[in-house]
Amino acid sequence: MSKRIKASLFITCLVDQLYPDVGLSMVRVLQKAGVDVQFPEGQTCCGQPAFNSGFNSKALDLAHKFLDTFEDSDYVVLPSGSCGSMIKVFYEDLFKEDPALQKRMQAVAGRTYEFSQFLVNVLGVNDVGASFHGKATYHASCHLLRELGATNESINLMKSVQGLEFIAVENATVCCGFGGTFSVKYPDISEAMIGKKLDTIQASGADIVVANDSGCLMQLKGAMGRRKLRTRAVHLAELLDNKVTING
Repeated sequence: MSKRIKASLFITCLVDQLYPDVGLSMVRVLQKAGVDVQFPEGQTCCGQPAFNSGFNSKALDLAHKFLDTFEDSDYVVLPSGSCGSMIKVFYEDLFKEDPALQKRMQAVAGRTYEFSQFLVNVLGVNDVGASFHGKATYHASCHLLRELGATNESINLMKSVQGLEFIAVENATVCCGFGGTFSVKYPDISEAMIGKKLDTIQASGADIVVANDSGCLMQLKGAMGRRKLRTRAVHLAELLDNKVTING
């Protein structure tokens, strides 16, 4: 009998506060794939908002907290390419003044994976047995694509969903305009960016648009609501957990 893979869930702030069902769906999908999912209760923010705003000392405090919480985990899995890139890419800079801590952090970062990358690249799973009878397109979040290099994982998982008709759109890899504090600092530019994104999604006739970052989903859902579009934005974990239907 093979040993079950153990993974610690890093839930992220937006999922914890705004989209808890995404976290629950991710747990169920991972468990169905044979993963023993654990939830370290001492976890908190990864520090990205502070880091992006120039408060490196505050971000470093949170990075220390992450290290203390997850250092003993076999794997760390999270539903966000944005937070994943903070841990796997930008923690390197935060810990540069302490080589010993940096080395410890590198070891944890090497075992940290965004949800879709963990399923496909670690577990070797492309088909989780999900179904959805409708048209779907995909929005590639910036950090997941550009920092973590995830190009096909989510699309492969979507194409394996029974009944799903995948629609490729031209600007799937273009930023939605959220960008964390960017949408607050530059609301007019942000609104123009999401407007162009929605034009393409609307023209595609897709019933749903799938994304892997809650910040992007919040941006998409808000703009879709203002336009009163019938298309809905959903997290990949919800789709794979059979929690998405065309009507609700």
